[in-house]
Amino acid sequence: QVQLVESGGGLVQAGASLRLSCAASGRTFSRYTTGWFRQAPGKEREFVAGINWSAGRIAYADSVEGRFTISRDNGKNTVYLQMASLKPEDTAVYYCAADINALGLVHSRGDAYEYWGQGTQVTVSS
Repeated sequence: QVQLVESGGGLVQAGASLRLSCAASGRTFSRYTTGWFRQAPGKEREFVAGINWSAGRIAYADSVEGRFTISRDNGKNTVYLQMASLKPEDTAVYYCAADINALGLVHSRGDAYEYWGQGTQVTVSS
């Protein structure tokens, strides 16, 4: 079992920065892939970024490449999503997810992830 708790969402203006955190508990944190997804109203959930620390792999969606940075602190069992140059189209509920069977890969499909947090709202005003 893995428990994930997101925090750090909020309301910001376009161009601002925000850092999301995902605190994990349960299984050995460093061995599985952790991903960030988001879902805007009326839209499908989409992959944002993912990291597999043991394999040294990181992946980003094209829409956030160069603006968002995913990182993790294994000592704190926490994954971060640093978001910069935020745009109104980044407005969504952001979810943290864990893929415990990733075998070193970073999947962009949500169905590859077995555990999910409750989500945190990010709203970017223009």
